[in-house]
Amino acid sequence: MDRKLKLIWDFRGVDAEKTAEHQAIHLKEFAKLEKLNFYEVNFSKISEMHNIAFIIVDEIDMKIYRDALKPHRGEVAK
Repeated sequence: MDRKLKLIWDFRGVDAEKTAEHQAIHLKEFAKLEKLNFYEVNFSKISEMHNIAFIIVDEIDMKIYRDALKPHRGEVAK
């Protein structure tokens, strides 16, 4: 069974929450357009000036997402 990976985009500053929310929309659109599997697309507030957008995918699909969308970082999804 493949591991699930969380690909993450970090946004900082006064507009970080709106930017992360908007990025999440584009992540979902990309996955649907390319007919790729994903488990979750969302955004989250880390602090007042730091928000993230993320998508959780199977490890086997990670390179497609990574190469096309250039996430800032990734981690094994819990």
